[in-house]
Amino acid sequence: MSASTHTPHAAGPAGEAPGAPEFTADGGDWAEIASEAERLGEERIVVNMGPVHPSTHGVLRLILEIDGETIRELRVGTGYLHTGIEKNMEYRTWTQGVTFCTRMDYVAPFFQEVPYCLGVEKLLGITDEVPERATLIRVLLMELNRVASHLVSIGTSGNELGATTMMTIGFRGREDVLRIFERITGLRMNHEYIRPGGVVQDLPPGTTDYIRELLPNIRLSVKELQDLTVENPIFKLRHVDVGYVSLPAAMALGLTGPSVRAAGLPLDMRKIQPYCGYETYDFDVPVRDKSDAYNRVMVRFDECYESMKIITQVLDRLDATPGPVMVADKKVAWPAQLSIGSDGQGNSLEHIKEIMGTSMESLIHHFKLVTEGFRVPAGQVYQIVEHAKGVMGVHLVSDGATRPYRAHFRDPSFSNLQSTAVMTEGGMLADIVVTLASLDPVLGGVDR
Repeated sequence: MSASTHTPHAAGPAGEAPGAPEFTADGGDWAEIASEAERLGEERIVVNMGPVHPSTHGVLRLILEIDGETIRELRVGTGYLHTGIEKNMEYRTWTQGVTFCTRMDYVAPFFQEVPYCLGVEKLLGITDEVPERATLIRVLLMELNRVASHLVSIGTSGNELGATTMMTIGFRGREDVLRIFERITGLRMNHEYIRPGGVVQDLPPGTTDYIRELLPNIRLSVKELQDLTVENPIFKLRHVDVGYVSLPAAMALGLTGPSVRAAGLPLDMRKIQPYCGYETYDFDVPVRDKSDAYNRVMVRFDECYESMKIITQVLDRLDATPGPVMVADKKVAWPAQLSIGSDGQGNSLEHIKEIMGTSMESLIHHFKLVTEGFRVPAGQVYQIVEHAKGVMGVHLVSDGATRPYRAHFRDPSFSNLQSTAVMTEGGMLADIVVTLASLDPVLGGVDR
């Protein structure tokens, strides 16, 4: 633990007079800061909290002006991850863009892949040509990802308060979801499985039965977390009426997702502006009567069960819906579906023989499609989906070339952080971590 020697401000925070002491805490206990504040006879100090994991969820900095243990002012400092994902996408093909955007919110990668591809398909004018089976797979992966994201949110927030068992149960449930992802895409995260026009390849044989086998385990993990928290007096003392924000304030600050639904507003893009056929599924939008840390967690629990309802419906439809998983237009679709070799790596010999040996046209077309990409007509599009953390918007601009002229994501973690000050100012220092965790920000989506 270290703390800087206090330095006078040229002009103190929030209009405070010059000369107010400032301290920088790097973690650990507060003894050094407290003793220095006592020596100065001054309890109103400025402390930098973060960037540190896990309490500020990675590379997030909170600038706190505290009076004793009461928060007088809180400011959020972002930009420490500086991935440059959106700018990098301007220098890659439209298909390669999926590789970048999937890495933004790495806890919920499919919620970037799907809206990006939906936007590209609108620009290409092929929305209606995307096979139904591909759309079903997209819905399946998004809803599984919603459950996994909520389990990480609830589990890690417990760990930040010292309840390690919550994290182990949450990650156990998430592990079952990641096993499903690995079976379908070959990867646990950063999948690049959703592509413009459909998905990379069909589900492996037996996948729907495999998911049905694991769903009870996932449901059990959610139920065990509920048993640990819903009526737990310690959990309720730390969460009830903590980080409260009124519905008008939440709407004014652009708060979305479980955080605004906890205030009673059923704001869910799957119902308001349906995409991927969500209007055909039977599910409810959980709401509560006020947005505090407790109700935000409870909404996530409810949403896990609603997602599992959708997953069950999707599995039945997948069993009844054979067919392709990529558009027929060979100017967009790759010449052959990826086929894994017998050693588990690379392409199968049959695929290589087809591309390299028997069809020179396929080889040339494959080479040009992979290296140059397909052209997208000039125009712009804005696609919205309901991310696990709220409204995700994707704005794509094409100048008619093989790569985006501009790609910008309206990430819910970024917009939700605007509410942090309203939720915490006037409260206690100990409530900051609880409040921040209840917003569930992932900094990969914040610093795009």
